[in-house]
Amino acid sequence: MLRDVPPRASWALEQAGVPPLLARLFAARGVARPEELDEGLAQLLPPEGLKGMSEAAVLLADTLQAGERICIVADYDCDGATACSVALRGLYLLGAHPGSVVYVVPDRAVHGYGLTPAIVELALPLKPQLLMTVDNGIASFTGVAHARERGLKVLVTDHHLPALVEGETAVPEADAVVNPNQPGCGFASKNLAGVGVAFYTLLALRAELRRRGAFEGREQPRLDSLLDLVALGTVADVVRLDANNRRLVAQGLRRMRAGRMQPGVAALFSAAGRDAGRASSTDLGFALGPRINAAGRLSDMTLGIECLTTDNAERALELARQLDTINRERREIEAGMRDLAEARLEQLLAEPALQGEPPAALCLYEPEFHEGVVGIVAGRVKDRLHRPTFVFALGADGQLKGSGRSIPGFHLRDALDLVSKREPELLKKFGGHAMAAGCTLQAESPEEAESRVQSFGAALERVAREWLDAAALTRTLRTDGPLPPEAFSAEVVQQLEAQVWGQAFEAPLFCDPVQVVSQRIVGERHLKLRVRQGGPSGPLRDAIWFGHIEPVPERGHLAYRLALDEYQGQQRVQMIVEAMSEQAARPAGATT
Repeated sequence: MLRDVPPRASWALEQAGVPPLLARLFAARGVARPEELDEGLAQLLPPEGLKGMSEAAVLLADTLQAGERICIVADYDCDGATACSVALRGLYLLGAHPGSVVYVVPDRAVHGYGLTPAIVELALPLKPQLLMTVDNGIASFTGVAHARERGLKVLVTDHHLPALVEGETAVPEADAVVNPNQPGCGFASKNLAGVGVAFYTLLALRAELRRRGAFEGREQPRLDSLLDLVALGTVADVVRLDANNRRLVAQGLRRMRAGRMQPGVAALFSAAGRDAGRASSTDLGFALGPRINAAGRLSDMTLGIECLTTDNAERALELARQLDTINRERREIEAGMRDLAEARLEQLLAEPALQGEPPAALCLYEPEFHEGVVGIVAGRVKDRLHRPTFVFALGADGQLKGSGRSIPGFHLRDALDLVSKREPELLKKFGGHAMAAGCTLQAESPEEAESRVQSFGAALERVAREWLDAAALTRTLRTDGPLPPEAFSAEVVQQLEAQVWGQAFEAPLFCDPVQVVSQRIVGERHLKLRVRQGGPSGPLRDAIWFGHIEPVPERGHLAYRLALDEYQGQQRVQMIVEAMSEQAARPAGATT
């Protein structure tokens, strides 16, 4: 499907000096005015627009000025790790006494998710007066209540959707709650990541301290030094990149390219073999983010947080290399799980009733699955079959831990809510977003696990059949149409790479008719192509289709991204193939 390009918006952007190709791409992604592309910090939405922010700022300022101890309750993914690091670094920048800010991170296998009573007990020996959650807490009713019973103040900062209690959204009774998605919050961007909410909370705290005269006689602390962490967590959490989030990410990338980043971020670039001087959102989402996430999936997220908070470059590099090793282990586990999932899918699709067509929603479980990797495998299956997918593993506590990924048109958290209403005894707990969610099923024994998952899968599939029609279950590829031959240059690729692309602001995907001149397998898993762009008389181009080994037709339409292939100091523009249609008469950008 070809993206629609509003001509007036494209023209207005060009008149403001945006290069024509970028103007077309931005207009197709909903940018209507040049000021929406202003990446300046002055254009950020003000923090006072967040409900509960004034209470949070006063609470934190009172705590800092009283010299009381704050314990940050983090989460075990990249968003949670960066949010914890931003809060830790930011509170010290704003005057916290040495040693007065500590943190705890739940162990995925032991404590589960969020601020639980067990986590409160884990924090108590650290002697805090205030618990501050980052990237969690909005559904932690029992944990917040337990903390207050133990005499602690609680500040919840989160971005997840609030829980539904008797059909109504509700938030815990904390001393302050900051979440753009809580009831009654009029903040214009509902898409802040957890790290974005933490950063905004620091902005409000600084304003409150300034109002109290805390910075008289000296320059107020600069919080923009934390934006590399904000950018990393925002991209890694795959939140929608609206204008406000794009500004946060753009500012962070700008600092990385200039070498102004935390030692841990620089170390992660080194461990991943990426050039920080050309930092892109792709680097954050596919190189740095997975290495931080791997710690929470397979080991201890304190490794990731220490990497991001240490000021010792040697220690940061040592930790980044440990994270790289853990990430390699994660890949091996994921590969084994994918093989098991593929085998289970083959059995499923072979069932006569399905006639080779997958059901409206998928649910997979194997006793050998690792609970730290179920979300990744769910995403792989969802991408392959274009179906909402849940993957379950049996946790160390004997409960079934599931992680799901969805497709457009199917709000996964709302679907779980409907399942819980129809099957009250099935779901122990659940939460998440429209496109990603998690849940826990109670299993009294390993033998019971299979039947529990089957019951959940049947309930989820029933909701999917009700909500999704044939159009929603048909995969479509949205492209930006053909690319002029003159745009195939290193300068254009670098110009595209310099922009902030991501969720709901996808990187450009072009589509051209091509004639395939040659094709061969390289690296045993990839198809290397030589094609003529535009047909028999067009210019020759190099293309590669990663993870694809099936031969392609001699002629068709190629959907591709642009990249620079560097070899022995030489740069060549290369097509990275996403799909190919052999129907040569089909217009560029058609459904594939």
